[in-house]
Amino acid sequence: MSITVYVPCDSGAISLGADRIAATIAQQAQQRGLEITLVRNGSRGMYWLEPMVEVATEQGRVAFGPVQAGDVAGLFDADFISGGSHPLNLGLTEELDYFKKQQRLTFARVGITDPINLDDYLANDGYRGLNNALAMAQADIVKAVTDSGLRGRGGAAFPTGIKWNTVLNTPSAQKYIICNADEGDSGTFSDRMVMEGDPFVLIEGMTIAGLAVGATQGYIYLRVEYPHAHKALNAAIEKAYQAGYLGDNLLGSGKAFHLEVRLGAGAYVCGEETSLMESLEGKRGLVRFKPPLPAIKGLFGQPTVVNNVISLASVPIILDKGGDYYRDFGMGRSRGTLPLQLAGNLKHTGLVEIAFGLTLRELLYDFGGGSASGKPIKAVQVGGPLGAYLPESQFDTPLDYEAFAAIWAVLGHGGVVAFDDTADMAAMAKYSMEFCAIESCGKCTPCRIGSTRGYELMDEIMQGQDLDKNIPLLRSLCDTLLNGSLCALGGMTPYPVLSALNHFPEDFGVNEKANVA
Repeated sequence: MSITVYVPCDSGAISLGADRIAATIAQQAQQRGLEITLVRNGSRGMYWLEPMVEVATEQGRVAFGPVQAGDVAGLFDADFISGGSHPLNLGLTEELDYFKKQQRLTFARVGITDPINLDDYLANDGYRGLNNALAMAQADIVKAVTDSGLRGRGGAAFPTGIKWNTVLNTPSAQKYIICNADEGDSGTFSDRMVMEGDPFVLIEGMTIAGLAVGATQGYIYLRVEYPHAHKALNAAIEKAYQAGYLGDNLLGSGKAFHLEVRLGAGAYVCGEETSLMESLEGKRGLVRFKPPLPAIKGLFGQPTVVNNVISLASVPIILDKGGDYYRDFGMGRSRGTLPLQLAGNLKHTGLVEIAFGLTLRELLYDFGGGSASGKPIKAVQVGGPLGAYLPESQFDTPLDYEAFAAIWAVLGHGGVVAFDDTADMAAMAKYSMEFCAIESCGKCTPCRIGSTRGYELMDEIMQGQDLDKNIPLLRSLCDTLLNGSLCALGGMTPYPVLSALNHFPEDFGVNEKANVA
């Protein structure tokens, strides 16, 4: 009887040697006359244990990790294909504390299935949402998404159902669905993990969105730095076409939806929806003025839904189990689950999908295990390079859009980067200004000029020059960026700068804590 062994094809695991491990396992099995089925699955999200090899047993999947190619012969000697005892044996994957405490909805299949095996996807509840959607009126599909409380998981947290409803009710001969897969925020990798580990769920979500609003063409705008995701998406799209899940006649329904991947060129600002559309149209990635909104006049001037990967990948389970099922997770106006990505100075980095409401402290210590260095966690940046730096006094804030807004912070895309007490927060603030200066598209003056002047000003502050003059000037400059920038790149740069100044004034050479701006 063939034994199934799982080795991740996730690029994080590959960077740690997963391809070599898979090849060595196949070689060892052949040499020993053992029949195994080797499946390349997505990552379970426990990156400190990667590469993590799993073996299917009668009790369930047993995990071994972190495995290196040199460990493989010893694993076979210990009869690991039967779950044998070995120092790298972690026990049943589903019982691992980090994994067991999660609530996986969007990531339900990631790490479980072969990502580009359509039969595997169908056997694990795949395309049930689309089958339901094909039997529903467009307005009812939109209502299900609206009832679920799903909000944009890309950072803006705009209600998805409202956006879809606007596109549905805007008359046009052609409408578009765009997936923003230009995942450029620091410490974020949930989009990549879905695209590499379960690409069909994104394809299904985009197809449902197309049916809901009457769009027949979709584009996945993928960051060029994701070659493994690009390969997985194209393979899955081809199989979806062959099986009738994409094309002119979806499952014989007479309804059409076409999908293709387009690669970005590495500009951070193209993660902003209007700049992304300019890039898709073959132009330089400059931010557009709004209004008109993309939902009314978007790609090529037509009504367009622009959602990020996690938003669209959350749609199939909503259409499968109903809006109420999804809405029952979470708190307040933050419904469902959010895939949180733990990075930086933490013992246990990786992905945690859990309902809104967990506190930042619980996330950092119960899941993250505290700092990797063993030193106190001084600050956490949530929401990418433009997110606020949160001090220890704010770690009990629940992970909720409104709760974060109340402390002048953002949840954003769910990236969490931790720093211990050796971090210089003035240097981090300076980096934020530098980042904005480098990545600005240059269309608006506050962002283009303000970020450059801000970087220069931070240089003077860090040298202790004229603090009585320069710190008020920095605050004034941040006010201009916040209120005068055309998009969130310039508009959010003040978040990390002012939060560092407000919460860690000693790093700026200031003795007393300033009032939060």
